[in-house]
Amino acid sequence: MNRMVYVGLDVHADTIAVAIAEDCRDGELRFFGIIPNTAESVIRLTRSLTVSGSIVSFCYEAGPCGYGLYRHLTKLGFECAVVAPAMIPRKAGDRIKTDRRDAEMLARLWRAGELSPIWTPDEEQEAMRDLIRARHQAMEALKVAKQQLLSFLLRHGLRYQTGSYWTLRHRRWLAELRRFRFAHQQLTFEEMKRVIAQIEARVATLDRTIEAAIKDWHFGPVVDALLALRGVNTIIAATVVAEIGDIARFENPRQLMAWLGLVPSEHSSGSSTRRGRLTKAGNALARTMLVEAGWSYRHPPKEGQPYLKRSQHLPQQIRDIGWKAQTRLCARFRHLARLGKPQPRILAAIARELAGFIWDIARKTPLPA
Repeated sequence: MNRMVYVGLDVHADTIAVAIAEDCRDGELRFFGIIPNTAESVIRLTRSLTVSGSIVSFCYEAGPCGYGLYRHLTKLGFECAVVAPAMIPRKAGDRIKTDRRDAEMLARLWRAGELSPIWTPDEEQEAMRDLIRARHQAMEALKVAKQQLLSFLLRHGLRYQTGSYWTLRHRRWLAELRRFRFAHQQLTFEEMKRVIAQIEARVATLDRTIEAAIKDWHFGPVVDALLALRGVNTIIAATVVAEIGDIARFENPRQLMAWLGLVPSEHSSGSSTRRGRLTKAGNALARTMLVEAGWSYRHPPKEGQPYLKRSQHLPQQIRDIGWKAQTRLCARFRHLARLGKPQPRILAAIARELAGFIWDIARKTPLPA
């Protein structure tokens, strides 16, 4: 019978620390060494570990190096798991951290079955995720640029007081503003406006690219089906699906809610039950998108023309789920508001239930083979 060998990898940009644990609990745990982080070095490592016919299983922490090592090992025919750093058990009093100790810890815990692998995206999924995150970063940069311009005007006593910011009227007011004493202050102001225009053009380009990429994406049908939900536009739907991946891998909606970090934390002992704030243990960007979508449920249920236009081609079964979500979540929002709940808590509750409807739609949407 072939013996099982568990290998822990502490991966860095240039090197990989390797530790090996034998298959039995009291088996040998040893540090193999540090190898270069190259495809050739990894191939040599696998050959040396399988020379005696052993079955080898690898694991490493998710990090900035991505999933290249995972894909390389799986193509070579080996089992490989990527684990979330936050889910790795650690000793409270351990104050020594080295590459060797990290690799040995991973090998020992992987052998003991105490590590939970994360879902690893394929290259197509990762490409869509990169595109979505590029747009999110552009939106964050746009927010900063707008705030810098408004702060600049405020320092010079210039405030727009006839309406909301960044409307057509406000932009016209900015275009006609000529109240600076020095020419270089006017130049600074104009440069700030140019930065905003450039970022907005970048966001528009990314939006068009996302729209085009969804058509050929494996999970494109799920993104299209999620448009049946009120408050979920193409960008929100694509972001949620890109960050979560295969939603059907969750056996029930409660697992998806927990993965998104939308369930309350709990500290219970004996007859005492205490629940606290949200765990926020999952993907922050997907969670933010659901909270953003939850704002639309503060209004009464309604199937307006924009909603009907984007959902009329969907199957009746999917549209029925969208209407059920509207009636339930709108009533839920008003009920919690009448109870005097803080708005962040209301939005968290709506986002949590919205995740359940997303799970239902994803499970009932067929994907291409």
